[in-house]
Amino acid sequence: MAVSFLRHEVSDLCLAKPALRSLSVSATVADALEALKTSEENFISVWDCDHHPKTLAGDQCRCVGKVCMVDVICYLSQEVNLLSPSAALKAPVSEILTEIAGTVMHVDPSCSLLKAMDLMLQGIQNLVVPIQTRQSSNSRRKQHPKPINTTTTSTIHNGQEFCWLTQEDVIRFLLSSIGVFSPLPALPIDSLGLINSADILAINYHSPASSAVQLITQSLTQQTSVAVVDIDGVLIGEISPFTLSSCDESVAAAIATLSCGDLMAYIDCGGPPEHLTKLVTERLKERKLQGALENYSSSTSSSANSSMFLSSSSDEESSASARMVRSGRFSRSNSYSARMVRRAEAIVCHPKSSLVAVMIQAIAHRVNYVWVIEDDCSLVGIVTFSGMLKVFREHLETMA
Repeated sequence: MAVSFLRHEVSDLCLAKPALRSLSVSATVADALEALKTSEENFISVWDCDHHPKTLAGDQCRCVGKVCMVDVICYLSQEVNLLSPSAALKAPVSEILTEIAGTVMHVDPSCSLLKAMDLMLQGIQNLVVPIQTRQSSNSRRKQHPKPINTTTTSTIHNGQEFCWLTQEDVIRFLLSSIGVFSPLPALPIDSLGLINSADILAINYHSPASSAVQLITQSLTQQTSVAVVDIDGVLIGEISPFTLSSCDESVAAAIATLSCGDLMAYIDCGGPPEHLTKLVTERLKERKLQGALENYSSSTSSSANSSMFLSSSSDEESSASARMVRSGRFSRSNSYSARMVRRAEAIVCHPKSSLVAVMIQAIAHRVNYVWVIEDDCSLVGIVTFSGMLKVFREHLETMA
């Protein structure tokens, strides 16, 4: 069983994976924002295509990065962009692409699972894999003509579709074969050296949310989150990129005007309290951020209208709406009350929690990490998918 497990390739993890929606590297931030609002995925891939290649192979395209709503929100929350949001949205999408090279990488479907794990441990976040089908490249081209010189989303590149694999995909796959690794999964995380106490991103509850922007950007790069703590280091909650990804661009105004504690309440499941929306409006007026104020007022006004519609629905209809929201069918332009997003309450475990328990906990909440706390809620550290992959990779080495 162990030997057969070692033979797995990335194509085994790509079964039923959806084709990547993509954006041209020549697109604007506004294009990215529009694509994200209508996407069921948190990230949109960004591609650089040469439509006039010197070879006979046709268009040559490569995925060069990815963007998400958090990138847009952090970008728009900058002071200069708050002054003129419309001008900021006209900037090229490269403005919000991560500056760290190598977050995405193309691999062949025959790439081994072990190699994929090694690449992720080296810092690659997304492995771009061609989707294998029985159709020939020519038939795919006939069925899906490729748009030329466009910035709109597409799923066809180089005559075929692609998907990508993430750390979560690999951890899920490992969990499905967890018996292979016995007794490793039952061991406590502290005995496996999985608790990282050195690289915690944390901020005080009363600090301005604007001071957390750099930490939020870092957490997105590290695929973790920002812990919100009190003066004694007790974990109160978190500002998670996963939660922010379910919001719309109006949150940029909240980041610029609220404290970290108020921001947690603002982005929490159920929508921002009315007193906080009023507070954001008042502070935008005080700072004379007219452009940001107009955008924010327009966004909150449309949200209110959506809320009125939903509040008049029957319980059965509301339940159906909630199910649709979870599947991503509501765009982010809808009201907060129309979208089920994860709460700002942090996902936690204890030092003696087992590895498999923490894996299940993280996957259930669709995050790449779990905070580790003591019984008094003091923050000890964080366990990440990256750390788990390292432990499993070392175990697989012994199996080989």
